[in-house]
Amino acid sequence: MMVPLTLMILGVLAASTAPRLMARSDWPDREPVLALWVWQCVVAGVLLCCGLAMALSAAAAWEAVRGPVFGFAPRVVVEAYALNTYGPWAGSLAVLLAGGAVWTAVALTREVRAARARRRQRRADLLRRVPLLPGEERSGDRLVVLESDRPEAWWLQRSAPQLVVTTAALRRLKDHQLDALLAHEQGHARARHDLLLHCASALAAGFPQVPVFAAFRDQVHRLVELAADDVASRRFGRLTTALALVGMNEDRGIFGPCPEQLGQVPQRVDRLLAPGVRFSPARRLRVTAYAALLPAVPLLITFVPGLRALT
Repeated sequence: MMVPLTLMILGVLAASTAPRLMARSDWPDREPVLALWVWQCVVAGVLLCCGLAMALSAAAAWEAVRGPVFGFAPRVVVEAYALNTYGPWAGSLAVLLAGGAVWTAVALTREVRAARARRRQRRADLLRRVPLLPGEERSGDRLVVLESDRPEAWWLQRSAPQLVVTTAALRRLKDHQLDALLAHEQGHARARHDLLLHCASALAAGFPQVPVFAAFRDQVHRLVELAADDVASRRFGRLTTALALVGMNEDRGIFGPCPEQLGQVPQRVDRLLAPGVRFSPARRLRVTAYAALLPAVPLLITFVPGLRALT
């Protein structure tokens, strides 16, 4: 049972050390896209460790599972894993990990359904506030202006995504500030940050006792905003983006006691006005490659016995 235990130990180490290492680092704020990649690799590595350990344990415990797991692998490969020596704990570990996999699927399904319900509610609210006139047909315009005293803007996800902007935002934002706001929202839509947020929320809600998933959710919510800020600032400048951010939030008490999500706005403004030193392309490439090792290592550990048997 050496390989499944090694995978479980590796998964626990990654889940326990990665959040602490990332929390002590100051570079994620300067490289939000790279930090999102690292976090995804960490979570993928942990999930791979659990999934591969479950597959090998189930193959050792039940003959009916062994065939599908190893497929058409030669007999010498199957013997290299010494499945008959795993002992009675193999079945218990497989059942435990399978339960975790099922619960993950349930949490993801629940999050997807909740997201769809929220989108339907937003569409219904938008149709109620901007009703079609008699004889008017629904248009495929990508921009919808909504009468409101509160400055807001958001993407309405559908087959043809629409950007909703309130009249208060149009009155408040000057010159290229509105362009920066639109670029920020387009950055979210193009990178499909909504999918990443759904996955992070589902894992954190399904496994609230696992710190790595809670940290993943919190960091993803913060980093996607920083990444979208960078998209806007590259096109329209950091000062313009910062002024747009302040203009959209100045009436919400962002510079006083406020909810955590709004409390990030001053930090985002400071980051835009006083940017840190970015990584060089070579260093960015190295960090990307090192992060890719996190999901690759469990695969190597799993396939090493079989590869050795074939050589």
